[in-house]
Amino acid sequence: MIKVGLTGNIGSGKSTVARVFETLGVPVYHADSEAKHFLGESDVQDSLFLEFGQEIFNDSGVDKKKLAQLVFKDKNALTFLNSLMHPLVRKDFENWTISHSGFPYLIQEAAILFESGLYKMFDKVITVVSLQELAVTRVMARDGVSEKDVLLRMNNQWSSKKKEELSDFVVYNDGSKLIIPQVLEIHRQLIELNKLL
Repeated sequence: MIKVGLTGNIGSGKSTVARVFETLGVPVYHADSEAKHFLGESDVQDSLFLEFGQEIFNDSGVDKKKLAQLVFKDKNALTFLNSLMHPLVRKDFENWTISHSGFPYLIQEAAILFESGLYKMFDKVITVVSLQELAVTRVMARDGVSEKDVLLRMNNQWSSKKKEELSDFVVYNDGSKLIIPQVLEIHRQLIELNKLL
């Protein structure tokens, strides 16, 4: 079985690409969504409280919006959060992989696959690339945030060009090509590759 990492900068459309793979019957582990689930665990909340105080909490637990605003403005805060969450997500993904071992390949979708060094865990990496102006517009509409907030988040990510250079496959989601044919071709190649193992 081949382990594939799927990444792309914020607003690139990697979730859309992930859904196409899921439609093809490929299991996809959504690392960013799973990480949010861990924010509900008491051990994680205790660590966050000790580091950041009460300001990132509301009546129902961690206020994800406040936490995001904090870490995207403060690199040390982001480093702390990543050091807390990555081991939990990695372990969860390993368990998930075991339960999906009968497939030719599976995918982990993660925003900071390269920045975190997690890309080294994967046999192949797919990067979704979009024009920055398109990505900014998408995130502003999706998250209800300002252009300044989106650019702050983008500043914490590697450039698309750097990610492209380290990737095995690139999906262009900039209007120049249709997404589905690109995904189908990658799917075909991964299936063929699995047959050779």
